[in-house]
Amino acid sequence: MLFLLHRCSHLIKDDKRYYTWQYRLITGKKLDIDHPVTYNEKLQWLKLYDRKPIYTTMVDKLAVKKYVADKIGEQYVVSLYGVWDKPEDINYETLPEKFVLKTTHGGGGLDVVICKDKGTLDIAKVNNKLNHSLRTDYWRMREWPYKNVPRKIIAEQLLENESGDLFDYKVMCFSGKPELIQVHRGRFTHQTQDVYNINWEKVKISQPGYPYTEDQIAKPALLTKMLSLSENLSQNIPQVRVDWYIVNNKLYFGELTFFDSAGFARWEPEEWEEKLGELIVLPKIIN
Repeated sequence: MLFLLHRCSHLIKDDKRYYTWQYRLITGKKLDIDHPVTYNEKLQWLKLYDRKPIYTTMVDKLAVKKYVADKIGEQYVVSLYGVWDKPEDINYETLPEKFVLKTTHGGGGLDVVICKDKGTLDIAKVNNKLNHSLRTDYWRMREWPYKNVPRKIIAEQLLENESGDLFDYKVMCFSGKPELIQVHRGRFTHQTQDVYNINWEKVKISQPGYPYTEDQIAKPALLTKMLSLSENLSQNIPQVRVDWYIVNNKLYFGELTFFDSAGFARWEPEEWEEKLGELIVLPKIIN
C-alpha cells in the first residue's frame, strides 16, 4: 500500500482528487470532502483548504523552538545542542553523553536517534538512519505543512524522568480550546494510549495500534498549566494537537500536529468519529 501511495502521490496532481482516492484506499470509505462530518473527514478538508504559511514553521522541529519560545517562554523549550546539514558534519565531542538526534522535517519517530551512552554509539548506523531520513519525503501523505521544511539535523536534550517512565501528553485543541488529552506510555517498547477530558476524567476511547488500558493514571500536577499553554498555542487554529512532556516536575513542549495519524486512524467506539468531528468548526473558504 505504501508503494502505491508513494507512486500515485506523483501521478495524481490534483490534491482534492488525491485526498479522496487516498481516503478510500486506506479507510475503505467514500470521502465527501465538500460536506465532511467526521473527525477524519474534516482533517482531509483542512489539508485542502486551511493552508496558512505559518503552519510550516510550526511543524519544523527547529523553527518551532523559537516560535514557541516567543509565544509562551523559552523555559518550555527542549535545549538545543547543535544543527547540521548532514550527519557527517556532527561533532560528537561537543555533545553530552546523552542526547537525541532528529531531522527537522520528519515525523512518527522514524527519524529519531536516542543516545543514552555516547561511548557505545554506532556512528555509521546513525549516519545511515539520518541520511535515509533526510532523503525521505514525510509529506508523501500530502500533509502539506511538511513539504517546505528545510531538511536539517538537530541534537537536543534527552528527556528522562528519574523513574525512567516518560509520559507523552497530547492535548487535542479545537479553535483554541483544549478538549481531550491523549496519554501515551511505552513509546519505544509497548505503546499504549489512554484518553482523559480536561477534568482528568477517563474517556473510554481508543485507536487501533494504541491499546487502551484499564489503568487510572495520576492527574499531572502541571495539568492546569499544560492546558493554559496549549490554549495559547492553539489560538485561531481549527484543530491542532499540542504535545508535552513532564520531567522532574518541569513542563516541556514536544510538537504541534495538525493531522493526527494523517486523518486516517479509526476511533473506537465508532461514534467518536462524529463526536470529534463536531468539535472542529471549519473556517470559511476565502476565494
